[in-house]
Order: sequence, then C-alpha cells, then structure tokens
Amino acid sequence: MKVALGMSIIISRIKLPLYLSLTLLTGWSAQAQADNVITVGVAPHGGYVILGGSVIPLKEVTLAAQMPGRIVSIAGEEGDEFPAGTELVKINDDDLLAKKAAAEAQLVTSQNAMQNAQVQYNRELWNPRVYNPRPMAGMGMPSMFDGFFDDNDFMPGTGNKSIERHADLVTQGTQVASARSRITEAESGLREINAKLRDTKAIAPFDGIIMQKLVEIGDTVQPGQPMMVFSYSKYLRIQVEVPARLMPGLTKGMVVPARLDVGNTQINARVAQIAPIADNKQHTVTVKFDLPEGVPGGAGMYAEVMIPDVNSPTRALPVIPKSAISKRGSLPSVKVLDENNVPKMRLIRTGIEIGDNTVVVLSGLEPGERILINSSEPKPPIPWDK
Repeated sequence: MKVALGMSIIISRIKLPLYLSLTLLTGWSAQAQADNVITVGVAPHGGYVILGGSVIPLKEVTLAAQMPGRIVSIAGEEGDEFPAGTELVKINDDDLLAKKAAAEAQLVTSQNAMQNAQVQYNRELWNPRVYNPRPMAGMGMPSMFDGFFDDNDFMPGTGNKSIERHADLVTQGTQVASARSRITEAESGLREINAKLRDTKAIAPFDGIIMQKLVEIGDTVQPGQPMMVFSYSKYLRIQVEVPARLMPGLTKGMVVPARLDVGNTQINARVAQIAPIADNKQHTVTVKFDLPEGVPGGAGMYAEVMIPDVNSPTRALPVIPKSAISKRGSLPSVKVLDENNVPKMRLIRTGIEIGDNTVVVLSGLEPGERILINSSEPKPPIPWDK
C-alpha cells in the first residue's frame, strides 16, 4: 500500500505539470489567434478603366546638326552614360578655324589703326599744325616759306588759323571713329565664327545616356539633320493618352495603380503632367505619370495605368490591411476563418491602395468575414521551470 501510494503520488506529480502545460499552450494559441483576427471592412469604390501607355525617360532631346560638314568623332554607343557638358558629336571645322585666324588678324590690324588714329588726334589737339608747321626734310625752306605766307601778320585776310585747327581736329576725330568701327566689325566677325565653331559640336545638355545614334563617323550632315537621341533615364514616366471623358477623375499629384510589362510589376504612379488641351482628332489628353526610382525595365516598354471613372456608379468594396495578404507566386491570398474558427486559404484579386497599409479587394472576399493577419507571433511562454 505504501508502494502504491508512493507511485500514485509520483504519477500525480508528473501529470499535473503536463496538464498545466497543455492548458497554457492552448490558451496562448487561442489568444494569439484572437489578436491576429480582423473583420473585413468596406470602403466606397468607383469604377476604373485600364489604359495602356509607354514608359518614357524624364527628359529626352534630339541633337541635330547646326552646320554642314563631315562627322569626325562620336563619344560612344547606345547605352553609354555621359555627364552634362560632354562633347557627344563633332563636325569637321577646318575651314572655320582658317576663317577665325583671318578674323583675328583683321582685329589686330584694326586695333593698330585705332591706336595710330588716336595718337594723331592727340598730337593735333596738343600741338596744332597751323601754329607749329611740321618741318620737312632737307633745309626746311618750303616750310619756312609756308609759314611766312600763311602768317596773318604778313598777309592779312588769307586764312583763319582757328577754323583750320577745328577742321584738323574734326578730320583726326573722324579717323578715330572709323578705326573704332573697324574694330567693332572685326570683333563681330570673330564672334560669328566662334558661334559657328560651337555649332560644330553637340554637347550633352544634362547627365544621361545615348538612346539612339543616327550617324556614324564619316557621314556628311546638313543643318537640321538628327544625329543622336540623348535622354535622362534615372527617373522614368508613363505616358498615356487618356480619353477626355475620364479627365475629371485625374488631378496633378494624384497616385494611381500601374503595372509594368516587365515581370508583371505592380507599382503606384503619380500624375506629373496633364496636357492643357486635348487632341482634336483622337479627343484624348496626354498625361504623364512619375514612376518610383529603380523600377525594372526602361524607356519604350509597355505599361498600364488604372484611371478612375467618375461616370461609373460608386459601390462598397472590401478593404483589408496589406499584412493580411500572402503571395504565393503571383496570386495574392488570405486566410479566412470558417464557422469553426479554422483558417482556410482563399485567393483574392486586389485593387488600388488606400493610404499606406490598406488595399481594396475586388473579388474573393465579402465584408464582415474574418481573416488572419500575417504578423510575427510571440514565442509561447514556458509553462514551468525545471
């Protein structure tokens, strides 16, 4: 009896912790599931129209030839990146360099003529010729006789030295003005040649990459002929032709769902630009949407945008938090609790995002159903200490 009683006490001591352990574990599991269960809510939701468009770079320019000539250098190939100010295409400029050298020589000659005219004017101003006849070579006899006969004291009425001095000053001043005009003309010609020399180079207006190269080294180009397409592709946009009837549902800065053709990527796009007028033939408005930085793919690929349709009736659709959605492959799913609180997986189709953490469910759920949130559960408590 003592042995049996001792065995029962031992067994009781063993069973009691096991029972407590199971009770605590069951209570913890039920509490954790209750904490992670939410009820599907509703939100008013209007109709949407899916429109196709193309991905374009943020900025793009077509560099065309400004001067006729032969292509002598090209910076790189399609896909090469270059900073702003890089010389992308160069046209032969040998004839312009020769004209520039001639214009520079003409400018120097004009400057020398200007200096000489200024010196002559100053000499006439401070040392008038009528009062101080210039000595001539030899014995100076003609100069002496000129001074003798031009002197009003000996031959009255033959001339007025003040008038002659004024005429000499005007003559020298005219020569100074003419020399200054020739300098201006030479400088203008030099600036014109320098402008043409700049037009022989296609310079990168911003940081970007070569999208398309339209000429090769050795090609002869004419003014206006496209040579290269250069774009800034760090940031991308979607360009869509939106029917005019859908424009009341779009505003600048609005965020709408979009899908990229590369990897079926679902992203949000922001309305960046809305054309002020509609196309008079297609009756559509060009709208550009900004894409987040680092999206896959590049310019030219296909994309789709969901445009709100204000003309369609508004209906209440289920809304759930993002944390309740599980993605297995490309199909989103949620865990729905049945009448016995057993979670079952169900596929859904999601729509636009409302705020940062809520998603509209287009099909697969009904308002009022209970679903589980995929949050990290805490570790179960230790039922007893060893």
